[in-house]
Amino acid sequence: MPAKLPRLKTGLIAATALVIVLALLPLIGAPESWLLYVFLFSIYLAMANMWNLLAGYSGLVSLCQPAFLGLAGYTMTIGTWVGVPWWAGLLGGAVVAGVFALLISVAVFRLSGIYFAIGTLVVPEALRMVFYLWRPVGGQMHGAGAGYMIKGIGGLSTDLFYWLALIVGVGSLFLMRYILKSNLGLGLAAIRDNERAAASSGVDVFKLKLYTFVIAAVVTGLAGAIYYLYQGYIEPSATFNVKWTMVLLLATVIGGIRSEEGPLLGTLVVVVLYFMLARYAGYSLFIQGVILIAIMLVSPQGIVGLLQRSRHYRRLAEVMKR
Repeated sequence: MPAKLPRLKTGLIAATALVIVLALLPLIGAPESWLLYVFLFSIYLAMANMWNLLAGYSGLVSLCQPAFLGLAGYTMTIGTWVGVPWWAGLLGGAVVAGVFALLISVAVFRLSGIYFAIGTLVVPEALRMVFYLWRPVGGQMHGAGAGYMIKGIGGLSTDLFYWLALIVGVGSLFLMRYILKSNLGLGLAAIRDNERAAASSGVDVFKLKLYTFVIAAVVTGLAGAIYYLYQGYIEPSATFNVKWTMVLLLATVIGGIRSEEGPLLGTLVVVVLYFMLARYAGYSLFIQGVILIAIMLVSPQGIVGLLQRSRHYRRLAEVMKR
């Protein structure tokens, strides 16, 4: 235990220093490209952490995350059209996403396994069709379907959007740590190991899964609303899109599902891929799918699994030398 304390303090100091440096980037005149990288990294990280909480720790392979971020984004956008401040729209959008998750849980929680995944996959597509046909507020629409520009943000600096994204991204890390160390995390660990045994031991499986489902929806919705606030407009075809699901899958699986470090490492890879594949927009999803399958075949535990294996190998080598 004493040997671990200095390592823990060193890691905490290094992480704090890194966050401070990232927060100061806009103030020291960092290039816009750097700020965009960190912005996307923070947004993707928050969403990937929540999907890891669902799929990795709760056993809920949810494919309806685009629905949460889309609803939150539209709530914020529509709010600006009727006089609601953008910051209140962000909070309201997160609440709407959480309430929507609570409502659909009545239906989707009757399913399990692959049926749960398929059931949740239908939700974003249904919402996409709704927003194609529904015109929430009057005025000129932009883009496909009910696409709207966000009002009242013309005087806002992009630095503000950057800091909001950074807060959500870093906050998701602390939230994951808190959940996993709490009674909720202990219950999820029992469910992950053996759901039937956990239920027979008195663990309320339905309630714990519902909690994580709603928490993931709220944080995902908040991150999505910040993304569209930065973008300045929202439209259904890109919002309720499978590309968001692919981002979450890639970030979690590449990094290592069911690990705290996995989404962090995976999101870094996803952001790099995002800019590398920008010129191949028509084939981007196909290429990402191939990469996802390759990673699952080579290392089911992702980058974290590879690092753990190499660490064990080094320890074994040291023992052999002694």
